[in-house]
Amino acid sequence: MTSDHRDLVLAALSQDPAMIRTRKELLARHGVSGEADSLFDSIADRLAEETGFPYSMVNFTLERQRFAGLHNPTAESGLPIVGRDMDPQHGWCPHVVNRKLGLPLHDVHASRLYSGNPVVDAIGITAYYGEPLIYPDTEIVLGTVCVIDQRVHELKESDDLMAIVERAAAETMANILAR
Repeated sequence: MTSDHRDLVLAALSQDPAMIRTRKELLARHGVSGEADSLFDSIADRLAEETGFPYSMVNFTLERQRFAGLHNPTAESGLPIVGRDMDPQHGWCPHVVNRKLGLPLHDVHASRLYSGNPVVDAIGITAYYGEPLIYPDTEIVLGTVCVIDQRVHELKESDDLMAIVERAAAETMANILAR
């Protein structure tokens, strides 16, 4: 019997109003709104350059996923350009938020849990590497830093790619806390 398992990948990102309010309050304490931010854009740009991935994001998980830092491919690449927000159940960042752990997916189709996803269908993503932004001493995940690509990556690349994403997440948290 064949079954469509697309429902498996839609992690239920907490839409609890109290959690969203807490995330907003913690970000606001440091002057961060979730809107486009040139410093977060520069982190996303460097992350894309270091990994060679066409997309990278600094993502805050509020009522919607908000890409305060965003790197898109050039228009000449022919790849789709993404906006600065996304449904709270799309992509793999909701999994990272819920797990409070990084998620390296060198080939999203290697597991049916991660294969079916509106992002896969919309822009053809096949690789994802994401790391949570955890507010110190609280275990509250403010969002994620991630990269996505249309090509499958070698499994042996995963440790190096995750290390780059982890450094970008640490830089992002340091920047938030320093504001």
